[in-house]
Parts: sequence; C-alpha cells; structure tokens
Amino acid sequence: MEIQGKIIHVLPLQSGVGKASGKEWKKQDYVLETLDGQYPKKICFNLWGDNIDRIGLQVGEDVTVQIDIESREFNGRWYTEVRAWRVDRGLVSLSAPQQQVAPAPTPAGYAAPQPQAFDPLGSAPTMPTSGLGAAPAAADDLPF
Repeated sequence: MEIQGKIIHVLPLQSGVGKASGKEWKKQDYVLETLDGQYPKKICFNLWGDNIDRIGLQVGEDVTVQIDIESREFNGRWYTEVRAWRVDRGLVSLSAPQQQVAPAPTPAGYAAPQPQAFDPLGSAPTMPTSGLGAAPAAADDLPF
C-alpha cells in the first residue's frame, strides 16, 4: 500500500533486546499527514533497524511511503502496526503509468456505436397514446 504526505512528528527512538534471540532491535515511529484535500488524515508508521539511520526522516519532509499493515492479538487485545518498507523523498507515484489504448477497428460494413447523450434529469420516455391522443395506451392490466 502507498501513502503520501508530509512528516509532522518524529517520535522518540525505541530499542531493546529480544528475549528469544538476544539480538538488539530499534524502532522509530513517524506521523505523516496525508494530502487528502479538505480532510487530511494523520497516520503513524514505523521504521525498524538500519532503515532508521539509512533513511533519516525529518519533520517537514514530503514523502511517499510503501507500507504493510498487520494486526496481532495479545491477551485478548488487538494491536495494529503500520510498518514502512520503502520511503521515497518527494511525492512520486510508484504505480504503473496509464497507457492510452487505441479503439479496436470496426469491421467493414458495420457502423461504430454512437455515444448516447447524458440526460442529467433522467427524463422518462413518453408513453404512446391511443388513436385520439387522450389517454395512454394500457401498458399493464393491474387492477389498481
């Protein structure tokens, strides 16, 4: 998943030693404010290990972040983590560029369909009338 925005907070570095492995670990959380027009959102994501020093994010930077979201249960409570695995400075789109597709050729002897005009009011078609034009033709035989 990709999010874009501006870094508005850099939270304190957290570190420790794993119980099972005995290896040191470090984690740093960042708060990003999205560029969603009138209602921007704030998203807290984190970086782990060497990525913290290698990327070195600062408050005020515009970034594009690739994230994974994962939830886990512990003692009946659920915890959700937003982990960044790639950070690019600036606002870039990592999705594939859109390509123009040429319309398929129309076989000889056939006319291409013409687009229908859009009627924003949704006008209903007129009902056919009987010979004198006084009343609509009976379209259904419902008793009411």
